[in-house]
Amino acid sequence: QVQLVESGGGLVQPGGSLRLSCAASGTVFGIDNMGWYRQAPGKQRELVALVYSDGGVSAADSVQGRFNIALVGDKAVSLELNSLKPEDTAVYYCYAEVRRTIAPRSYPYWGQGTQVTVSA
Repeated sequence: QVQLVESGGGLVQPGGSLRLSCAASGTVFGIDNMGWYRQAPGKQRELVALVYSDGGVSAADSVQGRFNIALVGDKAVSLELNSLKPEDTAVYYCYAEVRRTIAPRSYPYWGQGTQVTVSA
């Protein structure tokens, strides 16, 4: 089995910063793409930022210039959240496409989610 374990998150004032981390464990032969999604109350889950296997990055327009995503080794990813706004409040989910064997097929996995609340 594969687990994505997240850490970080919490309550922060507007303009503040947080750092989220996510590490994959279990039957992980390799990871193709890895990143973060978020879901605010009453809204659909949306992409925050994703790192592709070729090193490319996709990020939501709303976070560009404020959030920074980076791979940490070959099985973990971090997300630095800067200049936080109340509208960034959401549950943040780690996402990874994991190869469990040498075969070139990956499977999507999600973390359990970590709450980020931006409030004065």
